[in-house]
Order: sequence, then structure tokens, then C-alpha cells
Amino acid sequence: MVHTGRVVIVGAGLGGLYAALSLAPHPVLVISPEALGEGASSAWAQGGVAAAMAAHDSPEAHASDTLAAGAGTVDADIASMVTQAARDHILDLAARGTPFDRDADGQFQLNHEAAHSTARVVRVKGDQAGKKIMETLIATVRATPSVQVMEGVVAQALEVEGGCVTGIWLARAAGGSEPVLLRAPAVLLAGGGSGGLYALTTNPPRIRGQVMGLAARAGAMMADMEFIQFHPTAMDLGLDPAPLATEALRGAGARLVNAQGVYFMDGQHPQGDLAPRDIVARAVFAQTQDGARPMLDMRAAAGADLAARFPAVHEACLRAGLDPAAVPVPVAAAAHYHMGGVATDRQGRSSLPGLWACGEAASTGLHGANRLASNGVLEALVFARAAAADMALGLNGPVDAPPVALEFAQGGAAGLDADAVAQLRQIMSAHVGVRRTAQGLAQALTRIAQLETAQSDNLDFRNMCATATMISASALARHESRGAHWRDDFPQTDPAQASRSFMTLTQAQGWRAAAQTEHS
Repeated sequence: MVHTGRVVIVGAGLGGLYAALSLAPHPVLVISPEALGEGASSAWAQGGVAAAMAAHDSPEAHASDTLAAGAGTVDADIASMVTQAARDHILDLAARGTPFDRDADGQFQLNHEAAHSTARVVRVKGDQAGKKIMETLIATVRATPSVQVMEGVVAQALEVEGGCVTGIWLARAAGGSEPVLLRAPAVLLAGGGSGGLYALTTNPPRIRGQVMGLAARAGAMMADMEFIQFHPTAMDLGLDPAPLATEALRGAGARLVNAQGVYFMDGQHPQGDLAPRDIVARAVFAQTQDGARPMLDMRAAAGADLAARFPAVHEACLRAGLDPAAVPVPVAAAAHYHMGGVATDRQGRSSLPGLWACGEAASTGLHGANRLASNGVLEALVFARAAAADMALGLNGPVDAPPVALEFAQGGAAGLDADAVAQLRQIMSAHVGVRRTAQGLAQALTRIAQLETAQSDNLDFRNMCATATMISASALARHESRGAHWRDDFPQTDPAQASRSFMTLTQAQGWRAAAQTEHS
């Protein structure tokens, strides 16, 4: 056991680093499984940050678009709070050195993305926003003496005493070490989402719901866990994870087409190719199921300028031997963003005293049933700062907290069983993916439990299974289709269910037991 006066932040993505800087000069320890800047979803965010920066735009219009995209379950007060704060966070990042794209007059250049009523996504070099924001924050963190970063370490469990979080169990990311209990005055979970629980995902390989799972296992209330956003234009190039073709391409005129040359979004929605993501994702998925080979035709939209305007997309295509300026690129619907997570209030507080959450690991009520494009980075910024301010209130000013030194004894569980992880990902894609049924969800819950039992000595895998169980049980409990959650056996949206969902892991296990009885 080790004691520290530092706030412990689990995750070194945008939310975690921004919170660490917002806490300065309070001492902070940031836990990162990999080298700083590697493996975080934030660095892969292509679109940018949604904010009402243009003279003709307003936070109210941004909030209205957020409510519309969220399909009836967005917390309107949270949407107002976040959109009102958006401009200040853009200006703060710019002041820290983020090289946002600007025009000749120095005004921010803005992308138009799906379900936004106007162009309002602040960008960096076309599709480099996440990468460049992370580079800015990493440079600032390295120059901030109050922030200690510990690399190659993962969080495996929370220590809870008397209903309060008093510390966190840490181990080597590579496995093979006994976990060490680090006692701390506050813990912030900023460890990303759960996309890697699915066989096809746009997320970094390590992002598999572990941080959500350790919160659920500790008894935290979880919210909106059934709502997984599947990005409709992951490039289907045989790579894991699947490279993302940013929505900004369709904003620039790229079109979805199938192998028969049919622009299949025509007539499906008034916004066509720029319809909300859940609608486009189901259309792409249907084309795949029908063997029609959905593709993104970006030839007319970008042409010879593609490499300059969207370098990440261009590079991924060339690696796969495709020239996107000459041929359409195959796409598929891939797990991309989790609207659900640890339920938090306006200050980022969880249901467990001593525990806060921000970013994709949290569920704040902003996204509802379907996140509006580029609101994810914005939410992480707003709630990282809010959580930092709230945690600081209980720290009684800066303290003398020397750097944390941990010694891990050899032993414990070995690394993750690759076959078990692959089975879990296949189960989630087959039964808890774009389209769901009660029978499939019950089968998923049974198989997840069997895998967890077989790997019971591996805390990382148990955390993954906890998140998978929460997603599956929450999907089973919502007897309707809404936003990113689609039930073939309940295809209609039920106005009576237009509210957020809240569930603990114990309750999810109850749904699993009932489903196993009903479908046995």
C-alpha cells in the first residue's frame, strides 16, 4: 500500500491531461497504460471540436442541434451548459498553442458535420484536430511541475470503504505483476470508451471498456450504457482498428454509394448523406448485410486536394493500396463512441464519493441516444475542467506531495488471453451491435458470463466483461428503438421511454439471470 496527496487521474487522453492542467498547482498523478500520447482515442479524433464560433451561430442553436441528434434523451440543462462554455475552451486551447485552421482574416475555419444546422466544427489541418490538441496538451503537461505522469501502468480496481472511494489498485500494463493499492484524496476516471469490445472498431486497441468496468464493479451507477454509436464510414480495409473516414468528407461533398452505383442515402432522410449517424450507420450496415458493398466516393469532393485536406484518410487508403482520388473506398459501420458510462452530475461527480469521471468514460447527459458529431471532444474539455474545479475544493490548497514511486512484485495474472478477447469481441458484434434482439442479447449475456468465469483471475478482462454485461443488459431492458440503439423486435420509438437509463452492475446481473431463465 502506498499513500499520496496527489489526485489520481486514470487516463492520459484529452480529458485526463486537461483536468491535470486545470488542477495546477495541485499535485496530480496521471496514469497511462502506454507512452504519453500513444493509445488515446483523443489523438484519433479527426473532425474537431464543435463550438458556436461564427457570428451567425449561437450556443442556443448548437444546443438545439444536440437535442435533436440525441433522439429525446439529452439533458437539456447539460446541453445548454456545455454549448455555452464551448467558445471559452476553444480560445483556451488556442492560447495554449493549438494551431486551429484560420482564414486570411484570422477567423476560425469551420467544418460542417452531420446533423449540425451550420458549419461549427473547429478543425486543425483538415482532419488532425485530435492529434494537434493532444500535442499541445502533452507539451504543456511536460512543462507543468505539479503533474506527474506514470506510464506503462493500468488501473484494475477501486478501493471502496464505507461507500467512498479511497484509492485505486494499479498494476503493470504488460501483466505479470501483483497489483498495488494507491491511496489518494480523489480519483478521476478519464480512460476512454469501449469501442474495442467490438470486432470492428475505430478505437485504439487498448480501449475496451476497462475503466467503465472497474467503476461498475465498485458499485458506481452507470447511465445510458445501451447507446453505442457506430460510425458509418470506418474504412473497411482489413485493418484492426479500422481507419476512420471523417464525417467532414461528407460535409465536403463525398457520397455513399454501393457496388451497383446506387447512392443509397437518397430518399432515406432529408439530410441524405449527412443524416444523423445512427441512421447512416444502419443504412451502411444494411448494404453490407445485403452484399452490396457500401463505399465512400470522395473523388468529386476532394480530388487532387485530398492529401492536403485530409492527410490521415489519404495515408490510410494508400497503405491499403487504394487511391481515394481514383476509386471509391469500402466502408463499414464500426463501434466508435459510447454515449453511456459512469453517471455524473454537472461537476463530474459519480455516485461514489471520492470518484469523478469525464470524457468518454462518463455519461453526463449531453449525448442522449446519439452523440452529435464532434461534441465528444467538447464534452471532455468542459467536464475535465468542471471535475478539476470540484476536486480542488476538497484539497485545501496545494500540498507537499512528492512524486509517487510504486514497486510491483512479480506474480498476479498474466497478460490478457488473446483468444478470450477475440471471442468477447465477436459476441458483442454479433449480438450487441448495430441491430439487436432479446434472444441475441440473452445469448450474449450468457456467453460473456462464461468467458468471465474462465478468466476470473484476470482483473483487466473482468473489467471488460463488466462493461460488456452492462451494455447488453441495458440494451435488453430498453424495449424500443431510439437513436443508436436498435431492436429488431421493438423497431418503434416509444415516447414513454424518452428518458435516460440508469443501472448498476448488480442490476445488470439480475437482468442476465432473468434472460437466462426465459431463454433457456
